[in-house]
Amino acid sequence: MRDRHGLLSQPIGRVLLNMSLPNMLGILTVLGFNLVDTFFVSRLGTDALAAISFTFPVTLVITSIAIGIGAGVATNLGRLIGSGHAPLAKVFLHDALLLSFLITVALSLLGSLLFAPLFTLLGASPALLPLIQQYMQPWFIGVPLLVLQMVGNQGLKATGDTKSPAKILALAALINFILDPLLIFGIGPFPRLELQGAALASVLSWLVALGLSGYLLIIKRHLLTTARICRKRYQANWRRLAHIAQPAALMNLINPLANAVIMALLARMDHTAVAAFGAGIRLESVLLIVSMALSSSVVPFVAQNLGAGQPQRARQAVLLSIRFVLVFQTLLYLPLACFAAPIAGWFSDDPQLLQWLTFYIQFLPLAYGPLGMVIIVATALNAYHRPMASLALNLVRLFALMLPLAAIGAFTAGIHGVLLALPITNVIMGLVSYFIALRIKEPAHLPHSQPYIPS
Repeated sequence: MRDRHGLLSQPIGRVLLNMSLPNMLGILTVLGFNLVDTFFVSRLGTDALAAISFTFPVTLVITSIAIGIGAGVATNLGRLIGSGHAPLAKVFLHDALLLSFLITVALSLLGSLLFAPLFTLLGASPALLPLIQQYMQPWFIGVPLLVLQMVGNQGLKATGDTKSPAKILALAALINFILDPLLIFGIGPFPRLELQGAALASVLSWLVALGLSGYLLIIKRHLLTTARICRKRYQANWRRLAHIAQPAALMNLINPLANAVIMALLARMDHTAVAAFGAGIRLESVLLIVSMALSSSVVPFVAQNLGAGQPQRARQAVLLSIRFVLVFQTLLYLPLACFAAPIAGWFSDDPQLLQWLTFYIQFLPLAYGPLGMVIIVATALNAYHRPMASLALNLVRLFALMLPLAAIGAFTAGIHGVLLALPITNVIMGLVSYFIALRIKEPAHLPHSQPYIPS
C-alpha cells in the first residue's frame, strides 16, 4: 500500500499534477450534478424550483459534515500509510466510516421527525411543504449512501489515487443525468414522480457509486477491513478523526454564511446586484477549479510525507503549490479582464445586471491568485495537524476583514465598495498565507496523533 503512487519518492510537481487532473474532473462532475438537477426541476415550474432551493441549507449541513470527516480521513490515513502502518490504517478507515454512518443516520432521522418545523423555520410557506417533502423523504433515506461514498473516496485519495474517485463521480453523474428526466417526467415505462423522482435518481446514483467505492476499498485495494467492537479503539480513533473533522466541517459552513451576509448588504441597495453576485459566485466556482483540485492533492501528499519523516519534501510541495496557483490564476485573469462584458452577457441581458456582473468579472478575479494561496495553505494546515489554525485563517479572512470592509464599502461607495472589499481581503490574506507557508511546521505535540493499538 505504501507509496503506490509515488508520493514519497517521485518528483513533486509531476506527482501533484497527476493527482490534480483527476481531482479537476471530480469537481467538474459535482458542479454538473447540481446543475443537472436544477435544470430538470426547473422544468416543473417556479414552485418546484423554490421547493428544492429550500433544501440547500439542510443538504449543505450534512455534506459539510461529510467533507469534514473526509478531511480527517485523508490526513490521518495519509500519515498512517506514510509511516508504514497499513493494518492500523485499515482499521482507522473502518471506524471513520462507522462514525460517518451513525452521524448521518441520526441527522436523517432527526430531519424526518422535525420536517415541518425545520422547513417552516427556514421560511418555506405551507403550500411548498408538500413539494419539499416529496424531495426530502427519499433524500433522508439515501443520504447515508452519499456520505459513505464521499468518505470512502477520501480513503482512496489518501493513498494518492485520485483517478478512481473521479471516475466513480463521473459515472454517478452520468446515471443521475439519465435517470433524472425518466423519473421526473415519467418517460417511457417510468412513472412520473416529479421532485420525488429527482431525489430517487440521486439516491440510485449514490448507490452505484458506493458499490464501486466499496469494491475498490475492500476487494481490489485491501484498504478496509472489518474490526471487532472495541469502545476504547472507537474513542481513540474518533477523537483523532474529530480533531481534524470538526474544524474542517465548520470551515465549509462559514463561507456560505459570509456570502449570505454580502448578499444581504447588496439587497439593501439593488436586487440586480444580488443576482450579479450570485452569478459571480457560480463563475468563481469554475475559475477556482485548479486551485481546489490542487488543494485536494496537497493533503494526502503532505500527510504521507510527514508520516514518512520527510517534512522538507512536504514543505516544498506546499510552497510549489501556492506559487503555481498565484501564477496560474493571475494569467487566467488576463482574458477575463479583456472579455468581461461578453462573459457577463452569458448570464443575462438585463442592462443593470450586466453592469454589476461586468464590474465583478473585471475586478474580483484579479485576486483569485492570492485566494488560491489561502485555499492551499488552509488545507495544508489540516495535513500538518493544525486544523484550528486553518479555521482561524478563514475566520479572520471572512469575519475580521471581508465583512467589516464590505460594511465600510457599502457606507462609503455603495455596491462598488461592497464588491471591492472581496479582492482587497483576498490580497491581504494571500500575503498572510504565504508567510504562514514559509514557517509552517508540525506542532511539537500532535493532539490525538497516535492510533489505538490493542494490547
